[in-house]
Amino acid sequence: MPKMPSLHALRAFEAAARLGSFARAGQELHLTPSAISHQVRALEKHFGRSMFIRATRMVILTPEGERLLAALSQAFAIIHSACVELGPQTEKSDLSVHCTPSFAAKWLSPRLPGFLAKEPAINIRISTSAEYVDLRQHKDIDVVIAYGTAPVAAGITIRSFGEEEIVALCSPNYDAANCSVGAPDLERVNLLESTFSPVRWSDWFAANNLPFTNRIAGPAFDRGSLVVAAAVQGMGVALETLRFAQTEVDAGSLVRFGGSRLVGIKREMHYLCYRARDENDKNIQRFRDWALSEPDSDLAFRG
Repeated sequence: MPKMPSLHALRAFEAAARLGSFARAGQELHLTPSAISHQVRALEKHFGRSMFIRATRMVILTPEGERLLAALSQAFAIIHSACVELGPQTEKSDLSVHCTPSFAAKWLSPRLPGFLAKEPAINIRISTSAEYVDLRQHKDIDVVIAYGTAPVAAGITIRSFGEEEIVALCSPNYDAANCSVGAPDLERVNLLESTFSPVRWSDWFAANNLPFTNRIAGPAFDRGSLVVAAAVQGMGVALETLRFAQTEVDAGSLVRFGGSRLVGIKREMHYLCYRARDENDKNIQRFRDWALSEPDSDLAFRG
């Protein structure tokens, strides 16, 4: 059996990934940022691959890091539930939630500890994939967070997370280099996008009354979190929802390309889905009410 990495390293990684910062992870675990960094590097050495892209004042998950975070979130949830079981006895039950890797890494995982603290009697299990999972064919899943277009299926209840804003974002240096004089130079910039996003660059150009020549100079990625990471590294301009980029905006790693001169696109992009027959299921009700009431359910640009 392959040797497992240390639990200390896994815990340090999970906190840094969930909080997006070695400093904040250190505060939570009562360690110095350098101690967190040391544990994460030991973990990366163990696996022989990077878990983070290091950026100024923050860290961004690689695809391997996203996969590990999703697994650890579920594992620590199980550990948390076991600890609860050792205390005053409560009736335990499972809840299986499926979503995209980016939603799990950028939205759900940072908030999951709050839900577990509020609902200690629920054993939550998280699974991820880029593709939509049909609840009629996957009986082992209770809730699906769908991305893109609202799925329409008989017997499935669909609740929207509300409108979110899709905007053009880039690093401050990239913005300064391409928007220093007059209007943004759209002929020079690399346009980054997610292949799974229902909002394309052609939609953004149309919303800003700009001609679009089908020119996509930048690379495309299969998940929004990678688009955000590429923009932070100065690779180009990302067209992405603030649900996946607000942390980077708040940290100053991303700014709105062209400032207020260019508008974003507001659309409903995420939907909470469950079987209509489960409408009265207490666990689903509690997760639904919690998720849809979280502060970032309806985002507008704050940077």
